Amino acid sequence: MSTVGSTAGEVAGAGGFAAGAGAAPLPVEDQLKYNADGLIPAIVQRQGSGEVLMLGNLDREAVHRTLTTGRVWYWSRSRQEYWRKGDTSGHVQYVKAVAVDCDADTLLVTVDQVGPACHTGTSSCFTGRAVPAALGGPPAG
Repeated sequence: MSTVGSTAGEVAGAGGFAAGAGAAPLPVEDQLKYNADGLIPAIVQRQGSGEVLMLGNLDREAVHRTLTTGRVWYWSRSRQEYWRKGDTSGHVQYVKAVAVDCDADTLLVTVDQVGPACHTGTSSCFTGRAVPAALGGPPAG
């Protein structure tokens, strides 16, 4: 995974995001692979514990806002508008790190989460929502 460097909008790492010598790097939001709706999923995890808090969708503008403001911004597919986590609930997400996967089509956003992440009041959008599944593992021996 490539991670966001110290300069907002610049990505460093082996993922091919850095520009060649002497060339100005493209903004991160212009280097990502968005789906047909112009969105990229962002997995949000708690700093320290690594707990997965939620999955949200960002478009180019939401990525830009997230990388430049220190708060996580999302694109609401149902309301067709931008929203910033915590503006109405007070349960703010402060950006601590951003990484992009090897295919440049998913973001991993590490945050300092204030209060519960889920609108239902649970710590994570996945808390208490396990589904029955066959569990696997390597063969004994």
